[in-house]
Amino acid sequence: MVLTPLIERVGETSMPTRFGEFRAISYRTFIDSKEHVAFVMGDLRSDEPTLVRVHDRCITGDVFDSMRCDCGDQKDAALQRIADEGRGVFVYMDQEGRGIGLHNKLRAYRLQEDQGLDTYEANEALGFLADAREYGISAQILVDLGVRHMRLMTNNPLKISEINAFGALYAADLNGLELCVVERVPLEIIANPHNVRYLAAKRDKTGHMFEQSIPDTAWPGEHRTR
Repeated sequence: MVLTPLIERVGETSMPTRFGEFRAISYRTFIDSKEHVAFVMGDLRSDEPTLVRVHDRCITGDVFDSMRCDCGDQKDAALQRIADEGRGVFVYMDQEGRGIGLHNKLRAYRLQEDQGLDTYEANEALGFLADAREYGISAQILVDLGVRHMRLMTNNPLKISEINAFGALYAADLNGLELCVVERVPLEIIANPHNVRYLAAKRDKTGHMFEQSIPDTAWPGEHRTR
């Protein structure tokens, strides 16, 4: 089965960051208006598995350092890990709020405050899927970059299974060498009073893998508006 490419490269430039210099490659798709970008460090043509982070956009966490999630800290930790190894890919996907967008994410936050819903219940209360993200586009981006076997930085088992599933479909286009995750690299951030319920929901609802002990309810003294 040969799959029709749904992406194309748009721009490419060097990108000096506080983690080192990356090559930034932007992508657009033929199916929507989303804009994605990959930050590449080192030579990806090596036979060694590539260290990869597929990270979904989170303006509140990545840009404004919100403590309601672990996204911003995960972004920094992943980029630092790639820099330490000198080789890897950070794919930044335009999938804010697990695919529902920034405005709806803020509406979901309000439902969590007012009604005590968890992060998945709030998305569903707004009429969306609990998680509306998909990873076929990120898989195509990785294939375009030359990644085949990867060490994926994630705590989410569903992300691993979906990328592997899409990678198997691309095998026909890769002379039988499918895109696949050969190792999970944990990317765990210590919980804080503002995101503990969020992390507990990810553990309980979608099987996120954490080594730390995460309370099921808010810590004593957590500020709540409801």
